Amino acid sequence: MASRQGQAVDLASLSAQQLNQVKKQLDDELEHLTNSFSQLRAAQAKFRECLKSIAGGVTSKISIPLTTSLYVPGNLADTRNVIVDVGTGFYVEKSTEDAIIFYNDKLGELGTNLKDLEMIVQGKSNNLRVIEDVLRQKVLTSSSIAMDAA
Repeated sequence: MASRQGQAVDLASLSAQQLNQVKKQLDDELEHLTNSFSQLRAAQAKFRECLKSIAGGVTSKISIPLTTSLYVPGNLADTRNVIVDVGTGFYVEKSTEDAIIFYNDKLGELGTNLKDLEMIVQGKSNNLRVIEDVLRQKVLTSSSIAMDAA
């Protein structure tokens, strides 16, 4: 276990209360990282769906949503260009070939980020297991000392 400055901390020297605080902090970090992982997976699925839609071929006949359950038929004037959401509410017109390249790049970037995040989550999980083991040993030791004193 390392502190924020990167110095090693001897877990055995920490009290049970301090170990509980560190455990809670790691639990919170792990929950946040797991949520981030889920959001990245959802974004990856969204980009895959966009890529699949474009790669399947853009046809001139489409259904336009008026509400979540009501659609009307429509016709595209230009099937060689699409509008791509490039992030933070910005949209750019791209050719279907450029859109495919854009989404493939995004998928590659997300895949790398997911692998990195997965390694971080595994490291935090291992740290949490170590802290739980040390905490368990502290509790067992203190309870056996209390029994010996009685």
